[in-house]
Amino acid sequence: MNDLLGSADAMPRHERDIERLTLAEIVSIVASFKPRRHRALRNSDEARSRIETMARAGLDAAAGIESRTAGVDEAGRGPLAGPVVAAAVVLPTGSDSHLVDSLLGINDSKRLSPLRRCLLFLEIMRVAEEVSLGIATSAEIDHVNIREATHMAMRRAVGGLKQTPDLALVDGNSDPGLPCPTQCIVKGDARVLSISAASIVAKVARDVIMDSLHSMYPQYGFDSNKGYPTKAHYQALEKYGPCPVHRKTFRLSSSA
Repeated sequence: MNDLLGSADAMPRHERDIERLTLAEIVSIVASFKPRRHRALRNSDEARSRIETMARAGLDAAAGIESRTAGVDEAGRGPLAGPVVAAAVVLPTGSDSHLVDSLLGINDSKRLSPLRRCLLFLEIMRVAEEVSLGIATSAEIDHVNIREATHMAMRRAVGGLKQTPDLALVDGNSDPGLPCPTQCIVKGDARVLSISAASIVAKVARDVIMDSLHSMYPQYGFDSNKGYPTKAHYQALEKYGPCPVHRKTFRLSSSA
């Protein structure tokens, strides 16, 4: 699955290893946070209805056939540093009460608080039939480009599943060239349950990676900006220059 092993090996061992944390390592780290249960949703009936609608949307996309369907999404296209991370999530078919109760409050990861994302991440890991991560490092992003690296990460995520899905539902409108039939769904992370779950897994996994990189390069504030182009991040780049996990092909100066 390592499409560009040579470019990854060009990175010092410790940075490469952190950018490629395994799913098991990430689950262990998130679980170690011992996040407290988030306060109850104000309208649980509405949240239940939303999950049921999102589950039906996934079935409709699969033409109503009870097939093995994976939701696929990514996190990290826009940052100046760190990897792009994709996730493939296979949920149980349908929307039984156990699944609904477990994933109550699920949504596009960008619309959730960090605490609720972590709680839902752990629930997804518990109830999903299978979850797989795909990562393309900052060196690989520079070697190809962010679009191809994103597709690479998605292919790795789907390729990491024990069984190739009958259908992949991918957020967005760009076909990543997966080894199975694929349907791209614009704003799928807010419309389809399995894509929303993949969105959360990818986001939480990437945040853990960036927090780990922060321990190596605290001057850039990766724990707060997650590598995104904030004013403070640009100021740190002006003062210290880029580190090994910055994307050298991205605009690393606010004045460039």
